[in-house]
Amino acid sequence: MSAVKTVTRSSSHSHLKSKVQDAIEFARQAETLGQLTPDQEDENTGPTQAVEAKFVTAQDPVIVTANGGRLPAVPIEEATKLNRLRDELEGRDPSKSNPVKGGTRKAKDGTIHGVRPSDEAESQSPDANASLKDAIPLSRTNPLFPPLPVWGPPTPLRNLQCWFFRCTSAVLSFLFLLVIILGAAFTSIPAGFSNLGLWLTFRNPEKRRPFFDEEQRRRKARKEADNSWKSKNDEKQDSTGSDEYTPLEGGPDKLVCDPAYYARRVGLDCEIFLVQTEDGFIIELWHIFNPKERQAANSEERKPHSPDIFPQDEDDSVHETGLPDSQKSDNKRYPVLLVHGLLQSAGAYCTNDDESLAFYLAKSGYDVWLGNNRCGFRPRHNLLKYEDPRMWAWNIRQMGVMDLPALISRVLTETGFPKLALVSHSQGTTQSFVALAKEQRPDIGEKISVFCALAPAAYAGPLIGKAYFKFMRIVSTNMFRVIFGIHAFIPFMMTMHATLPASFYGAMGYRVFAFLFNWTDARWERDLRARLFQFAPVYVSAESMRWWLGRNCFAKHKCILATREERRIEDEEDGETEDKENEEYFKEQKMHPSERKNPEDESETPHHHRKYAWYDERAPPFALWVAGSDDLVDGRRLLRRFERGREPYVDVVHAKIIEGYEHLDVLWAIDAMEKVGKEVREVIWRTLPKELRGTCRVPKGCEGVEPWERTNGRYILREDGEVGNVVTLEVDSTKGDYEREKREDEKDLVDGEMKER
Repeated sequence: MSAVKTVTRSSSHSHLKSKVQDAIEFARQAETLGQLTPDQEDENTGPTQAVEAKFVTAQDPVIVTANGGRLPAVPIEEATKLNRLRDELEGRDPSKSNPVKGGTRKAKDGTIHGVRPSDEAESQSPDANASLKDAIPLSRTNPLFPPLPVWGPPTPLRNLQCWFFRCTSAVLSFLFLLVIILGAAFTSIPAGFSNLGLWLTFRNPEKRRPFFDEEQRRRKARKEADNSWKSKNDEKQDSTGSDEYTPLEGGPDKLVCDPAYYARRVGLDCEIFLVQTEDGFIIELWHIFNPKERQAANSEERKPHSPDIFPQDEDDSVHETGLPDSQKSDNKRYPVLLVHGLLQSAGAYCTNDDESLAFYLAKSGYDVWLGNNRCGFRPRHNLLKYEDPRMWAWNIRQMGVMDLPALISRVLTETGFPKLALVSHSQGTTQSFVALAKEQRPDIGEKISVFCALAPAAYAGPLIGKAYFKFMRIVSTNMFRVIFGIHAFIPFMMTMHATLPASFYGAMGYRVFAFLFNWTDARWERDLRARLFQFAPVYVSAESMRWWLGRNCFAKHKCILATREERRIEDEEDGETEDKENEEYFKEQKMHPSERKNPEDESETPHHHRKYAWYDERAPPFALWVAGSDDLVDGRRLLRRFERGREPYVDVVHAKIIEGYEHLDVLWAIDAMEKVGKEVREVIWRTLPKELRGTCRVPKGCEGVEPWERTNGRYILREDGEVGNVVTLEVDSTKGDYEREKREDEKDLVDGEMKER
């Protein structure tokens, strides 16, 4: 009996010792992954130690802290270790925990995209005192998204590292920006002399612009409207009227960075909702509405919600706030979310008065929401401050996997709809393409009725070969951080935005961006050009720009979801050699691309394409508008991907190439609403789910638009015998004869009315 008691006591002591050891290990891990060390916490911060790792996707663990906050950028191995230690401490079997299932995708070159569960890698603990080089987590995803730097709680060594990078980048990035500004100024000299020569010979250089007459007409109309507004104010008349959209602001343009101001100039208004992402960032969501239809939400309703998204999926209830009675029947506006491009904000959709895409869709009858990505004009996080490097450890993946779902969730929560239409431009299309990929977060595709991609950025254009971009691709990762830092990318640009006169800043902004991205204002309304650049640039992370331009990411592979080797294989299949890299590659193989075959490529079969497709059956219908003279991205190559049937699960409901258009013309060209806006409006309505069609207001101009019907199977045999998608490509080759096209549209409208009579 004594022996039994001794064994029991020994077993109990061993169990207690094990529990104590588990508690110690968990406490260490919780401190390592927390926001602050225990001695840095106070009554204001509360406890900031890690308590749990929440896996948003299999690739994206975020830390939940003891005070309820969220922390981003955690290695998968360390997040898994934290949860395992917690399970052991609380007496749960870690093997019984349900991990988040991660999707994977195998590429033609053998690359595995996504988390590979079979990988057994050694844990690599992010020591708070470790150097930047030692604090890099193991990569568990494909080469397109290299691992982000990992930083622990503030320590003297970490703070010293941060100050070092801030000091070096403050000087070197400013010099880089200065070189760009000088380059822009120097390249503007020939055009300046040319215009001067025309003026000296009594010729107006403005007459060479393709929309000169239309610009003159709009200038006159704007002046008359300004004078009318001034006379109303002088006479103290009420600005309200019987029109559906009566301007609430007027007079000369104030050139301000305020979407509500420009909305009020066209009889609309704007309210700002704050949205919390699943990793704790606070981002802005702008809502455009008609003040005659509804009241703005109060400040409490516009505050951030819980970081957990899609609450309506957890219960079947539908949350609906702020909607007037007129929208609770068959008069509800269908929600449309617009997402902006690189270095821009959602204000890019609000700068052209009634010809702005946001205002155009709102006045057509849609419920328009404008999404901004993390940091924007005001970097905000529920725990982190600007100085913390963890605030800036993100790139395009986090923007797609975290920001986009959070924006979609908030719009659906506020409107009560199960789906919305997504319209994106440039980088906005990139984060959407990435998020919808089957190894990333394809489930959000079920929340989108149609994805409209303007100037889709999936493949790089020839501009990536410019000298200053090549420089950023040549430097090593650590040198990139020495030059551009580990926080915001060239924050001096934001200082210039805040301090320079608006008109001067707008003119300089145009010159710099035109020099960088090789576009012109030929198709824009020049009187509004300074206004166009009031909403750019915004804060972006240096890591995000490294993904775009660094040596191991997009600039190297020239594609967002395929490696350089996979691009070459596709070129071989298509018999294309579009760049020198491919030509050299084919020479090395000593055969023509049409003669080479991928060893794993048995034939061009539907099964073969499904195996290597980027997207699965959850992808929404796609609609694409490609700028024909876009040097920044290669939209034609993306269209070729769909035409060749490489995405059998994607329905391409609209595809158009607009010859002569440059990258920003799809938003800012004088005829953009004629060539793009009208079609976006119709595509959204055409793809509206049948169950919602009877409850929504019919947008203006869509009265006769028939609903889109999915064909039996998304994969067909084309007339030329090849397998491909149902893609009807339209090529707009008009050169901008705006007046002629407008007269034809008016004639068609009159003819239609005569027939009805």
